[in-house]
Amino acid sequence: MTETTALHELTGTTPAATQAEWTGRYTGALMNTFGAPQRVLVRGEGCYVWDADGQRYLDLLAGIAVNSLGHAHPTLTGAISAQLGTLGHISNFFASPLQITLAERLATLTAGGSRPTAARTFFTNSGTEALEGAFKLARRHGGQDRPRILALEGAFHGRTMGALALTAKPAYREPFEPLPGGVEHLPFGDVEALEQAFATDGDRVAALVVEPLQGEAGVRHLPTGYLAAARRLTSEHGALLILDEVQTGVGRTGQWMAFHHDHIGGGLTPDVVTLAKGLGGGFPIGAVVTLTEPAASLFSPGQHGTTFGGNPMAAAAALATLHVIERDDLLERVRTTGAALREQISAIGHPLVAGVRGEGLLLAITLSEEIAPAVAREALEAGFIVNPVAPDAIRLAPPLILTSEQAQTFTDALPQILQKAAHS
Repeated sequence: MTETTALHELTGTTPAATQAEWTGRYTGALMNTFGAPQRVLVRGEGCYVWDADGQRYLDLLAGIAVNSLGHAHPTLTGAISAQLGTLGHISNFFASPLQITLAERLATLTAGGSRPTAARTFFTNSGTEALEGAFKLARRHGGQDRPRILALEGAFHGRTMGALALTAKPAYREPFEPLPGGVEHLPFGDVEALEQAFATDGDRVAALVVEPLQGEAGVRHLPTGYLAAARRLTSEHGALLILDEVQTGVGRTGQWMAFHHDHIGGGLTPDVVTLAKGLGGGFPIGAVVTLTEPAASLFSPGQHGTTFGGNPMAAAAALATLHVIERDDLLERVRTTGAALREQISAIGHPLVAGVRGEGLLLAITLSEEIAPAVAREALEAGFIVNPVAPDAIRLAPPLILTSEQAQTFTDALPQILQKAAHS
């Protein structure tokens, strides 16, 4: 009996079921929060996945910037399997060497090379939970005297209630209002608006929450100097600077953190950084990393918690992911492959391609017409998974192990994909 056959027997799944059969069962079993699945995927290897009908796809989305090492990476699967065979889960009344080691490691990587003595980490299971933790830190810091929390228009920070309050999109927010109060959304990338927000009751601002690149808004850069102004203003007024690196962190942009790029962060030190997505290579884990005081000391026992956050398996997955990124010099590969991908797309010279923006392997192909959903559908039919992140933008966030040759197969197919989308 093969491992795959044994897995089917243990889980009660039916390997012979078709795509259509699985989709029918999906709609009768799961809540309609995501709509009907585009495909039912059954297997992955490297940068490729296969659906229930045996069709192969080049995964250029990686579970939305999650599968840093692709699918079924032997080092990652080996670490998780070995840890599960030793110690799978413990309550937060106890600690594990892996949890402690990971917290130390993240503090060093997030700070950019040396671990600040004040650095502390709280582990979560996802990005939205990391933002919930950061939101509560802001509330603890501000108290009754500092009720204002600033975020940006276009921001996406998650869908739980605190994270949703920070998120700007009305379609996400309005069905669940009233949300936690005190959040103000400022115009994206507008330094003058940021200065004005602090000029008026700036000492009542508890925190500013910012994504170095806005992923869900279409992979949008903040202008050079914006984060430097944010650091200056928050420091002057005693507010926390919280950077949401859930999508951009852990090597996605070619540096450990997006704010490590000189043209984005310019060497600044934020007070709080939130992480998730690619941190566990596909295993659920997030983190709230504090780098300064008083942020590091705001929580006391009983004020925040989690059941699964940072358990031995999650910590093993994260440590294995960080190890492979370092061992295989994936930061350099991300920079090289990302630059090649940008050049290949730009070289197409197709009238529907308006440009490419982003950093490393978090890119958006901007379109001259609002046909992104049709482009994504045609790409899927051609064997490529991409994401229509905006009506006129296609997001690419492939595994960090993507090769230039694999990227070339997509760019070679892109002109025909665009033509079919334009006429669909």
